[in-house]
Amino acid sequence: MKKIIIDTDPGIDDAMAILLADASDAVDLIGITTTFGNASIENSTRNALYLKDKFSLKAIVAQGANTPLVLPASLPATVVHGDNGLGNIVIPTEQQSQAVSQTAHDYIINSVKAHPHDITLVAIGRLTNLALALNKSPEIASLVKEVVIMGGAFGFNGHSGNLTPFAEANVYGDPHAADIVVSADWPVTMVGLDVTQQSIMTNAYINKLKSKSPKYGAFISEISAFYAHFYHADLGLDGFYVHDSSAIVYAIAPEIFTTERGNIRVVTEGVATGHTLFKQSDRLFPIDEWSNYPKQTICTNVDSEALLNLYMNSLT
Repeated sequence: MKKIIIDTDPGIDDAMAILLADASDAVDLIGITTTFGNASIENSTRNALYLKDKFSLKAIVAQGANTPLVLPASLPATVVHGDNGLGNIVIPTEQQSQAVSQTAHDYIINSVKAHPHDITLVAIGRLTNLALALNKSPEIASLVKEVVIMGGAFGFNGHSGNLTPFAEANVYGDPHAADIVVSADWPVTMVGLDVTQQSIMTNAYINKLKSKSPKYGAFISEISAFYAHFYHADLGLDGFYVHDSSAIVYAIAPEIFTTERGNIRVVTEGVATGHTLFKQSDRLFPIDEWSNYPKQTICTNVDSEALLNLYMNSLT
């Protein structure tokens, strides 16, 4: 069973991804580290603790960064996820569980050192915590089994951005952190909009999940109603794209994805801030700030039917 730590800003789709990890027999969710983005750091951490209590998760929760490395923090994505991050459902003010005293990046460092070559980091929010961990303890790069990131967009299948025309929200939220993480000498796979926007959980799909999953279905139906309403109003979708859960699916069943290898960099300033660039060629150009960076993996396509079946079957 693959040990994973999810770095997250729950977030409706984050919550759905966390529950997939909890339900799956293929992964062992040992930790949840929180960051800002879909919700404030306070709400993200409270939501993670709420999920831990409600579904008896054994994962440790550690609170992380509340601002990007360089840029000022953007406002939480309340229009997408609601004021409390979970579609404005009623959440108890106090949670039984508490976050550990160590920061998220220290928890990541200590966990990776305690379980060398055994932990997969699945980042489904801003990448600030991972960058802080690398900056403080660069040696963890050689000790992590794999880093799976829900983020970026490389233009495959016509998908290039969702917050700006050329930037995906998680990467745009802290582009400097993203560039550090994808440039580090550890194995990264980016599960970007190229594949996440190829899969849609329709309203009928959620209704089926509600009827078939006594443990998770009603809760997911309740929180995702707000999310589905946003996608219908914004894009006219019947349902919503499968963003964060796609990264968990990759950790479980990478064989249903098509991938390519190359160098990745992130634009950190100007009109293209947050744009993820992928160098497929091995050619050394006269001016080439890519050649000294490790090759990483990006997902370019996915068997959407297999992905949706895996999610449904795992939770039911």
